Amino acid sequence: MPSLDDLRNELAALDAELIELVARRRDLVREAGRLKEAEGRAVRDFDQERRVIERARAKAETLGLSTSLSDTLMKLLIGDALTAQEKQRVSRSGAGSGKSVLVIGGGGRMGRWFAQFLASQDYRVVIADPAQAIEGLECHADWRNLELDHDVIVVATPLRVAAKVMMDLAARRPKGLVFDIGSLKGPLKTSLQALIEAGVKVTSIHPMFGPDTDLLSGRHVIVVDVGDPRATDEVRALFASTMVEMVPMSLEDHDRLIATILGLSHATNIAFFAALSASGEPATRLAGMSSTTFEQQLSVAEKVSSENPSLYFEIQNLNPYGVEILDRLQSVVAHLTETVRRGDEEGFAEMMRAGNEYLRSVRGK
Repeated sequence: MPSLDDLRNELAALDAELIELVARRRDLVREAGRLKEAEGRAVRDFDQERRVIERARAKAETLGLSTSLSDTLMKLLIGDALTAQEKQRVSRSGAGSGKSVLVIGGGGRMGRWFAQFLASQDYRVVIADPAQAIEGLECHADWRNLELDHDVIVVATPLRVAAKVMMDLAARRPKGLVFDIGSLKGPLKTSLQALIEAGVKVTSIHPMFGPDTDLLSGRHVIVVDVGDPRATDEVRALFASTMVEMVPMSLEDHDRLIATILGLSHATNIAFFAALSASGEPATRLAGMSSTTFEQQLSVAEKVSSENPSLYFEIQNLNPYGVEILDRLQSVVAHLTETVRRGDEEGFAEMMRAGNEYLRSVRGK
């Protein structure tokens, strides 16, 4: 009989072999990506993904393995493959060859994302941030000391700072494309208008993903045309080699919809972990007996709790529709509380039925 150490050594060898196989798979994926690009095919092929998952599921069944395990494994590998091919295509596009980008606020997390994303397209990236530099890139503490002869200028500062930066840019009248990445547009409306009136090529975008995002497939970038279609076309071109979905939206609609998409979801999770914290129950005890629903909610809430509080406060406080959404949330919680207090099971069930009907329509079911 082999000892426990023998079995562990054998498992370690198998683990190493698995990683080597994943690396070999990545090499094949890159080669497939080059062929797809040469033949003008899209990076993502949903039919092929389905075949890969079904093939793995059939193999798992013959070996007596869980099909949920094979599904999870293959989805991870497919995600890795798509990320590799998308990055490969972005890099090979060379869209920024011979061009330069200035990222104002490039030391922040989303500023860094844009710096790295544009550098991968062969842009010469310059960072302007008084707080933090990025190793390997040209960095300056104050953008106002620069010539502003860049082809693209990205404003990636906090909203309150962005409004001032954009007003100063309007006074300098740079020739290149200027765009912000603010989570709200109302606080920037005056500055955007000043840039338009100064003849600056300007547009506005809102990336609906975080700085840890690698794969842009299934992600969205909201594009707010503020009156210069040339600028909007140019900002779209920056993402042309990716699988991101560009969502056009008016300045007027943006903040109203964001109040629900971001404001409501943030507030719900903040309320969840604040209520947990106020419960007095030890977190370790709750985690040790949690349900599937609790674990999933806890995972999302934990991510929210680790985000930048100043940014999240801006999203709530600077949005003119923010308080309206919080009032709606408070009203719904009050109604739920009263329904439970008076023992109204039918009213409770109706809330769930209505919610299920709405959510199924969101998913197109």
